[in-house]
Amino acid sequence: MTALSSPRPAERLLETVSLLFPLHGIRAVGIDQIIAEAGVAKASLYQAFGSKEALVVAYLERQDATDRAVYRAAVTGVEDPVDRVLLSFDLAIAAARRRSYRGCVFLNAATEFPDSSHPVAEAVEVHRSWVRARWAEALAGRGERVPALVERLQVLYDGGIAGMKAARSTAPVELAREMARELLSSGVREGLQ
Repeated sequence: MTALSSPRPAERLLETVSLLFPLHGIRAVGIDQIIAEAGVAKASLYQAFGSKEALVVAYLERQDATDRAVYRAAVTGVEDPVDRVLLSFDLAIAAARRRSYRGCVFLNAATEFPDSSHPVAEAVEVHRSWVRARWAEALAGRGERVPALVERLQVLYDGGIAGMKAARSTAPVELAREMARELLSSGVREGLQ
């Protein structure tokens, strides 16, 4: 690879933290480790991002953009509202396998940055709000039931993802997916109409 085709320092930093943060945790990875593994100078980190915190936010924003693009591609042609919702569970299953069951980058970040006013927590909430909005959009024809359904789906989704990390298996999110399907098909019986 020539110097002209080599990734810029900011991109190398993002690629590096995309490997390190899921493996070790955000707070456990120090700036010195990041710059050493990215092969950049400390000044490059500060010039590109200003701080480790801003790098973490950029990492989450990058993952959010990736997840949105993957979802848009996967949902193309899927008309059934239930299938559109369940697609999120399917994508989480595929991602868990690629990430060796290290958990959801957003839930992991939320655990490490619990203060809801922290920029990292805010970046997490942007992603989570987007997911909920896609579910609400898919279920729009269900009227006033939508907020209650979305809230319940979020609990199932989060629980399945957390369970996958603990079990190092997709079984928990597969069960959560089945429970979501049952919830969406039996909402009338549960008084959600």
